[in-house]
Amino acid sequence: MKRLLLLAFFCYLSATVLAQTAPPIPMLTVKGITIDSTANKPLGYVTVALIDPATQQSVKAGLSKDDGSFVLKAPAGKKYRLSLVSVGYKDKIVDLNSSGDQIDAGKLLMQTSSKQLGEVSVTASRPLMKQEVDRISYDIQADPDSKALSVLDMMRKVPLLTVDGNDNIQLKGSGNYKILINGKESALVARNPSDVLKSMPATNIEKIEVITTPPAKYDAEGLAGIINIITKKNGDQGYNIGFNSRFNSVFGAGYNLNGTLKQGKFGMSFFGGFGSNGDLTTTFSNTESIVVNHNNIVQDGTNEQKGRFHYGGTELSYELDSLNLLTASLNIFGNKQDQRSLQQSNTDSLGIAKQAYYLDNGGNGSFTGLDASINYQLGFKKSKDRLLTFSYKYSYSPNKQFNDNVFTDRFNYPYGLVPDFQQYNDAGNKDHTIQIDYASPLTKQISIEAGAKAILRNNYSNYHVDDRDTVSQKYATNGLLTNDFNYHQDIYSVYNSYQLKMEKWTGKAGLRLEYTGLSADFISAGVSTAPSYANLIPSVSLQRSFKTSSINFGYTQRIQRPGIQELNPFVDQSNPTFISTGNPKLKPELDNTFELTYSNFTKNSINLGLSYAFSNNSIQNVSNLLVETVNGKKDTVTNTTFENLGTNKTLGLNVNTNMQITKEFTLSLNGQVNHIWLSGTFDNHMYHNDGFTGNAFGNIRYKFPDGFAFSFNAGYFSGNVNLQGSSSPFIFNQYLISKDFLSKKLTIVLVANNPYAKYNTFKSTINSADFSQLSVNQNYYRSLAFRINFRFGKLNGDIKKNEHGIENDDTKGGNKGSQGNG
Repeated sequence: MKRLLLLAFFCYLSATVLAQTAPPIPMLTVKGITIDSTANKPLGYVTVALIDPATQQSVKAGLSKDDGSFVLKAPAGKKYRLSLVSVGYKDKIVDLNSSGDQIDAGKLLMQTSSKQLGEVSVTASRPLMKQEVDRISYDIQADPDSKALSVLDMMRKVPLLTVDGNDNIQLKGSGNYKILINGKESALVARNPSDVLKSMPATNIEKIEVITTPPAKYDAEGLAGIINIITKKNGDQGYNIGFNSRFNSVFGAGYNLNGTLKQGKFGMSFFGGFGSNGDLTTTFSNTESIVVNHNNIVQDGTNEQKGRFHYGGTELSYELDSLNLLTASLNIFGNKQDQRSLQQSNTDSLGIAKQAYYLDNGGNGSFTGLDASINYQLGFKKSKDRLLTFSYKYSYSPNKQFNDNVFTDRFNYPYGLVPDFQQYNDAGNKDHTIQIDYASPLTKQISIEAGAKAILRNNYSNYHVDDRDTVSQKYATNGLLTNDFNYHQDIYSVYNSYQLKMEKWTGKAGLRLEYTGLSADFISAGVSTAPSYANLIPSVSLQRSFKTSSINFGYTQRIQRPGIQELNPFVDQSNPTFISTGNPKLKPELDNTFELTYSNFTKNSINLGLSYAFSNNSIQNVSNLLVETVNGKKDTVTNTTFENLGTNKTLGLNVNTNMQITKEFTLSLNGQVNHIWLSGTFDNHMYHNDGFTGNAFGNIRYKFPDGFAFSFNAGYFSGNVNLQGSSSPFIFNQYLISKDFLSKKLTIVLVANNPYAKYNTFKSTINSADFSQLSVNQNYYRSLAFRINFRFGKLNGDIKKNEHGIENDDTKGGNKGSQGNG
């Protein structure tokens, strides 16, 4: 019944919008023919747009036909500019002047470009996707839905990327990747990128790059590749301000302000926002069967959480002169969360009750990410493409957790085994990075990049557990669960790469030498280890370009260094029956990746990719049983940690297409399927697991002539395949209705996320020779949102920024997520 009512509502709304008619307006007809200047032949599928010079907005856009001809119509009585954009050709702008109702622009010559397609100031005429020799980029500002969605929502449309039901981001079905902000590692996304990206409106972002074969100038970390998020920096003399607001029925309100300023040699871009993570209550359960003693453990309860976030960032640019550029940036993200879980646990053996308790676990946590960087770029008079850059960056990301655990209704669960306790963990990392980069053309076809880098990283975790005495009721520190852990990781690297660009072929190859020195100190226990290692990392990319398409091949090795989440020996006993901890003895994982991609960006673009990757010492999340004896009483708990185990092989196929059915109706599809093979020995057992994983995400958008637009997004995401188990699939759907006002400066959007059910259920399983486990977590599913996007000011061009800078992509990317907030 709910689905029928919802369908009827949307049919009624669409009919109402379609019924609106506007009075006749005198129209201007503009026609012409696009010509390849080199071959002197008609050029089809050129993006052609009529631009209002006053607002710099596209009034009408389309594609030239196979014979190069095009016809555009727009309201008469105005001056227009004609914008022409095509992959592999230089952009062309033509001023149109006519007092009549027809303009014949004649033959418009398009010159081939030796460089990749550059940015243009006309949003509506930019192609959505671009395939380069080692990456795919998705132009967020060219997608009309960017006014309505968050950055995390937009990621579902980007080729090779997936966002699952728990807001976990995946690249080619893998959580082993690295996220960069403007080509630099950022403390903002060090712990949980989903929290940050779902908080930011997509209007802050220029484009997202998926670098599948990272060249030698990037650190060798991130097995599946690199996700590079480029923020907006449009600017000229003047200013531009944008305001965004979100009101969500589940997650509350959020506010964002962004803008750019350019005055003389000084330029600045900024963004900032704050909001609520919602006041949420969900249910969960854990069920485990232990083979040896026939124990069955059943837990169920509720999770309550509420939180708030804030973020901000700015980039400054000052041109000392035409050859000297100074830039700086500052970014910050903060998140505070209060949580409480009420849980009942029962253990029986063959139907006989053995143990029970009721746990009230309350606590709070806070996370802060801070980045500060400064860059100096030196140019050379003889060649504007010859650059020398010096960079420094400081990152700091503290993460504090506190939990208070109180047990009641104990049955065969004495205080001597597990007393009431409080646990504290003050963890985080501090990074200092120094880098020098040099780039220069050697000839018209060959260019070189070289550089050196030092990352001085300190990961730390100061943790302790305080047990409550049953007599005095006072808390005393438990020395067995207390330590001061410091993990120093110093990485020194040099790289050299070359690019050869010919008329139809582009090749890039390079080597990167990295030396890693480690020191893991358990200060309280007086234990220290200091292994070190060196790696020589090759990367090769090759692109064959055709008239409107290209074929790409890439090979590279990547290193997966464990991050603080995997290394931290802090034992999380929030659920004392199912504990988790990191492993400071983890070694880096080495991965080999091969890529083959076909791209065609004509009227209906398509991108097809085939990939294969393998590793022989993959880092896996695994669980086993631990038998503890306290005061002569034995108790069995399940321990989850990380280990270097066996092999991980992945064969993948991905497809992305964007189709323009009519000028008003567009359709896109982004999907992939992988087959994964896992094997490894853990806890004296040999494990094998394999299976298919995949996802598909589709978008339908129809734009009405009076400023209304309707979009429908839907996706299916399969569960993960892990060494010891798997997780459940997830279905996503989203409806958006938007309306532009004030010459498109104001946009109002209504969003319905997953309207068919209030909650969804996420299941995961673990199977071993000793036990089997099923975890069930309830997540908020349905939400309604109201979004406002307002822009004012006038800016064109780009604020000048340094071409090279610090790009710390050397540590494990997060595959952790949290609830979305549409």
